[in-house]
Amino acid sequence: MRRLLLLSNSTQHGQGYLDHAIEAITGFLAGHRRLLFVPFALHDRAGYAEKFRARMAAAGLEVDALAGDAADPRRIEAAEAVFVGGGNTFRLLDTLQRQRLLPLLRERALAGMPYLGASAGINLAGPTIRTTNDMPIVEPVSFEALGLVPFQINPHYLDPDPASTHMGETREQRLSEFLEDNDRVVVGLREGGWIQVEGGSGRLGGLRGARIFRRGASPEERAPGDALDDLLA
Repeated sequence: MRRLLLLSNSTQHGQGYLDHAIEAITGFLAGHRRLLFVPFALHDRAGYAEKFRARMAAAGLEVDALAGDAADPRRIEAAEAVFVGGGNTFRLLDTLQRQRLLPLLRERALAGMPYLGASAGINLAGPTIRTTNDMPIVEPVSFEALGLVPFQINPHYLDPDPASTHMGETREQRLSEFLEDNDRVVVGLREGGWIQVEGGSGRLGGLRGARIFRRGASPEERAPGDALDDLLA
């Protein structure tokens, strides 16, 4: 049974690292004491892992981390739960592909290992990373991701600002362009929001809701507490 906690962002304005979601994280992980952290979305993996380790220690959790070495498959196989950190989605996917860790991570998550992620870490949970906001600083073999949920995710979703003088595309316009060439549901997840999945049941949580995009339909609003079961079918 899938168990997923997918955070739009790891730092909320005015709060510390993961402070806005720490109760959701610890509640989701009830009964688990150790997390495996995937730091591959940032260049300084060791520093990133230490930052995450310190935050989780304050919440009573112990942390191991992938290191990009030959022991990583064993770390994934032994993990109680995994947290995939944010950063650059292309770098994250490329590293997991080159280390041949993506199939094993997917297998463990689909078998019920709790999967948590933020930002790039939740782009990875969808079928592909095609709705990331990130610059392609490296070139993965493909854009295919873990496919833990059947819909695409756009973290940090920003609503159009009618007062803005910026003449470039809004996030909504960019996602509409995606749907012109891809017939797949996209969840635009706002800052402070998250998706929790338990088997075939999903729900929005956090401070703000999401905007659901479908080809040929007007965007639909979902609020914190709303079910997402229809998107998981």
